[in-house]
Formats: sequence, C-alpha cells, structure tokens
Amino acid sequence: MAEKQSGGRVERVVILGGGTAGWMTATALARTYGRRLAITLLESEEIGTVGVGEATIPTIHWFNDLIGLDEAGFLRATQATFKLGIEFVDWARPGHRYFHPFGRYGAALPGVDFHHRWIKARRDGLDLPLAALSLATQAAGQGRFARPQGDARSILSTLGYAYHFDAALYAAHLRSIAEGAGVRRVEGRLATVERDSATGFISALTTQRGERLAGDLFIDCSGFRALLIGGEMASPFEDWSHWLPCDRAVAVPCARVAATTPFTRSTARAAGWQWRIPLQHRTGNGYVYASRYVGDDEAAATLLANLDGEALAEPRFLRFTAGLRRRPWVGNVVAIGLSSGFLEPLESTSIHLIQSGIAKLLTLFPDRDMDAGLATRFNRLLAADMDGVRDFLILHYHATQGRDDPLWRACRTMELPASLVEREAHYVRAGRLMLDPEELFREASWLAVLDGQGFVAGDHHPLADTIDAATNIAQVRGIAEVIARAAPTLPLHDVALEAITSG
Repeated sequence: MAEKQSGGRVERVVILGGGTAGWMTATALARTYGRRLAITLLESEEIGTVGVGEATIPTIHWFNDLIGLDEAGFLRATQATFKLGIEFVDWARPGHRYFHPFGRYGAALPGVDFHHRWIKARRDGLDLPLAALSLATQAAGQGRFARPQGDARSILSTLGYAYHFDAALYAAHLRSIAEGAGVRRVEGRLATVERDSATGFISALTTQRGERLAGDLFIDCSGFRALLIGGEMASPFEDWSHWLPCDRAVAVPCARVAATTPFTRSTARAAGWQWRIPLQHRTGNGYVYASRYVGDDEAAATLLANLDGEALAEPRFLRFTAGLRRRPWVGNVVAIGLSSGFLEPLESTSIHLIQSGIAKLLTLFPDRDMDAGLATRFNRLLAADMDGVRDFLILHYHATQGRDDPLWRACRTMELPASLVEREAHYVRAGRLMLDPEELFREASWLAVLDGQGFVAGDHHPLADTIDAATNIAQVRGIAEVIARAAPTLPLHDVALEAITSG
C-alpha cells in the first residue's frame, strides 16, 4: 500500500477561545507537534472566563509532564498550593465529615485488594475507620505535605497529590509557554464562520476587525457559548439537571488568615454546597446552588457569612447547566472544555476533563479528510469519561441523611442512572468496586465516598478468607500504626512549599 502523502496532513489549527481550555490545548499541541503545526488562537480580552477550576486532581501531572512544566516555576507563577484530597463537611449528614484522599489506602499486601482486607478485619471485630489507613488523610488533617516516595516499600509511596492554583494565572503561564513555542494569538471577537459547501467543514473564522483565520482543524474552546460545536455544527446538548440540579454559582475570594490546609473543602448548604480553595495569596470561595431553591441574593449572603477572612472582591455570579454533548467532534471541529459539556466542580474535575479531551485528540489526531471513525471513537471515549464522573457526583447528592431542605429531599428520592445503582449494589452486597479500565476515579476514590456517604459493605471477596482472621487484623492494624507514626514526621505544608519554590 502506498504511503499517505504529507499533503493530507493537518497543517493549520485554529483555536477559538483562550482561558484554561484554550491555552492548555494550544500548549499541548505546540509541545507535541512543534513547528509542524501552525497554531492560531483567537480570544478577546472583553470576554471573561469562568475560572472556577482552581482545584485539580492528580491527573494534572500527566499534562504538566507532557508540556515539560517546571513544578517550582509553575507553583510560583500561579500562586499554587498542594492538595492531598477533598474534605466533605455535612454531606452524609449534618455534623459529619469525611475525606476523599489522593493516593492509596493501606499498603500492598499479598492476596486480595487491600480494601477487602479492611472489610474483613472490620467484620472480624477490628474497630478501625478507613481514614486511619490513608497517609494522605492523616497528613492533610495535620496540615502536612510530602511528595510520593518511589520506593514501593515506603508508606510515602501511597501518597498522591494535585494542586490548587489561580486559574487566570495558570492560563497566563501557559500562554507564555505556548507563544514561546510558536502559537500565534489573535486579539478579537468572532464575527463570521466560513463553511466548505462540499464537505460542511469549517474553512475559516473572521474576526470583527476583518482578520481571516483559515485552518484545517478547529478547536472550540469558547466555553458555554459553544459557538462552533453548538452554533455551527449543531451538536445537541444532553441536559443532566434532573440528576445534578445545581445551575448557578457565586464566587468570592477572601484574605488568608491561617496556615495553608493542603486540601479542598466542600461544605453542604441548604441549596447546594460551598467550596474553599486555599492559595498562596488568597482563599477562593464559592457557593454552587440550585436556583429553584434559593435566590441569588440569599446565596451570596450565605457565602459572605461563611468566609474565613475579609472578602477581597464583589460576589461574581455564574450560570450553567450540567450535561454534555455526545458528539463533541463533528466534521473538523473538536470541542474541548466547557463547550463539550459541564460538570460542577464538586470533585475538581473541570481541568481534568479539558486534558482528557486533549489526550484523546492527540491520540486520535486526524488528517485533513477528518476520518469519521476517529471522531466516533473520540466521542465515545469522552462521553464514557463524563458518564463516569457524573455517576460519581450523583453519589454524593443522593446518599444523604438528616436534611429536610427541598434540594436534599429531591436528591434522596430521584431516579438514579442504572450504572450507579448497579455499582452501589455490588459494593453493599460484596464490597466489590466494579470499575472499567478507563474510568477516571479509581478504587480508592469510590471507596472513600461510598464509605463516607454511609454505605457499608455486607461482605468481602472470598479470597480474603484464605487469610487467618487474627493475622489479617494484625496486618491491617500494623499499617495504621505505621501511618500514624509517619504523618507527624512530614513537613508542614507551607514549609514544604517554601522549600520547593525557593530552591
């Protein structure tokens, strides 16, 4: 078979929209393809960005490694702090809190997955909470931080971490990297879109100033407006608000008043939940709420009454609808970020879903003919990613007790996706965490939230019964003791951050 001619390759990529999604996409393409791709990004300083994605999950390391980001420089440029997980306050019931840690529970032991060891030990009489078996949880509670240790024999190898950062500063940092790698930024707003009459593909964008941006592949990073994927390519939006009814957020930064807590905090409120994200220079706060149950003024008042320090700006309101486009790639248009769908930042997945789209685009990068099979594969994989995150978020909302607010009553009684019903049933029946290989949230995450929200495993894997009960209890307790000794030896978060950023 003759080799495909290079004339069929994509040579010009046009990205509509900047912000986190646009500049992450531009930087990734520039770092991966070098100068072989001519990359143009159109954005307007007149158009604001959503910017709620200040907290991340450990998958951010894949992206930062891909673009060769220097961690110390990144921490300085974005006013970032380290994140060991998320604390959930008043979710399972008022007065209750639990922690979703990054990394692993327990330690690698022969035989069966560790959580089955813990379930068996609990059934055999060991009174030991799951939190005692997570070094990340114990370190976070003491305000301490350390990077994971590569040696699998060290309890430090069970740690995982991500970051909190200023999303606007992150986008600016990426812009400087991208432009240094040859990305051309055009200031302006979109005026018209040219389409090829034969293929239906987009051929060029024209700005309000009359500048024409021709391309082979167009990336829609225009946020909720979805100007290309929705407006031009008519990809429909699937509304998930019947499962995730929060449709607004109000955000306010406040002054720092204490040492950094190396975790995000999510506190349940009457009509939604409040986030707290500590940065080096300020603390980010927001109230995600369902507008059918509370008005904007009351939501803002609730947020302002629950800040750590002095508010540094006026409340800023955002509107959104949870859901996705099952076809984020149509023709020669690929939607990345909010234009492809939105899930509230309860588990800090906004930036992950951007990089998930980028990773899939790099893997399935097309030629100019835009092989429809590549688009089909991309669409299927991204939808599966979104479906899995959706179920994980719904789990938090419906498994609650002790709240009589209309939102929480509705969430407790709503009809759940069959995929979530099945997953919960497997855990309650036999302690099994039934995950597909490509799912974002792995066993430790599902275990943390299932246990935290009050699910109790009725049994464990039969393989755990090959271990003597007393031996198993001793081993599980021994790991908890190692963790209890290790956590206080780790440096305080701010000491660790200073050591890394000043080095």
